[in-house]
Amino acid sequence: MALVAVAALTATTSSIAQARETPTAAADRVLRVYNNNIENLVRNHADGSCTRISGPDHLTSMLVDDNGRTGTSGVQAPDLLIVQQVRGTGQATAYADQLSAKFGYPAGTYKAIVAWNDPEPWGSSHKCSQQALGDLKKKQTNGIIYNTRTLSLAAGDLSKYWSAGWLKPGTSYAGGSGCTLYKPPNNDDGATNAYKWKRTSAIAARFRIKETGTTVFAATMHLPEQNGANACAGAGSTGIANSGIHVGADAQSLMNASTIRVIGIDANRTKIAPTTLSGFGMTGYGGKATSGSRQIDYLFVKGAVQPSSIDHTVSSTKSNHLALYGFITL
Repeated sequence: MALVAVAALTATTSSIAQARETPTAAADRVLRVYNNNIENLVRNHADGSCTRISGPDHLTSMLVDDNGRTGTSGVQAPDLLIVQQVRGTGQATAYADQLSAKFGYPAGTYKAIVAWNDPEPWGSSHKCSQQALGDLKKKQTNGIIYNTRTLSLAAGDLSKYWSAGWLKPGTSYAGGSGCTLYKPPNNDDGATNAYKWKRTSAIAARFRIKETGTTVFAATMHLPEQNGANACAGAGSTGIANSGIHVGADAQSLMNASTIRVIGIDANRTKIAPTTLSGFGMTGYGGKATSGSRQIDYLFVKGAVQPSSIDHTVSSTKSNHLALYGFITL
């Protein structure tokens, strides 16, 4: 069983040639980063119905210009999209190609990394009254989409996945006691949810900015629902600053060797402070609610992030979660 899958790390010779003929967007000396739980591009509504969102519509609703506005001529091609809840390599690659097309680039210009290539399905309706739309959310993994015009990725700069922590239902909790890693044999009971743990597998990579050689660490995480009430990051651990967040050993090695650092998280937990990852030199950006009335999504960055008139939170995002962004001056 493959633990980590990289979608289309190789490209056709013609696509590479076309991409290299075009001046890189890094010439403006800004690294444009976004984080969003795209919920398999299915949006839930209060009445129990769901709507399927196309990749291009979602991207248009999320990508902003330097003033935080969507849909303007000032919206520039992003460098990194940190995403949660994609169905696997197929959906991630299609989404990446739609992003390429949006900016007039050849297919394959944006590439996708996912924690699980084709995760097994779990669950039932996923709160969608239309079963067909609920079924689209049965496969869930996490990924990073990057722009090959501005960033390169070496095979050795991809981390192994690491598991989130959780408090298994029915287990007593006291300051981290009772917590365990969320993976077999400590996954959900019963066949229906047997593979639910895969949706929380985290993954990271270290990129290099082609123009400057600067190293950029990026990680994507999705913590279990149980983290909201009981912070768990592993066996007996509440995580960094009691947040439920931890970073795998392979990922930490990549991070320690990187100048710019970015972590995007759906933490399923409120009130995680911007200073939580200060030990890694990182600051959290965005303080607004991201899922209904709760702020459970976070973007942490080590780097010179430009100010934002909308608090780095894109209210128009067509997802159950609002996107966060950070434009990092190089």
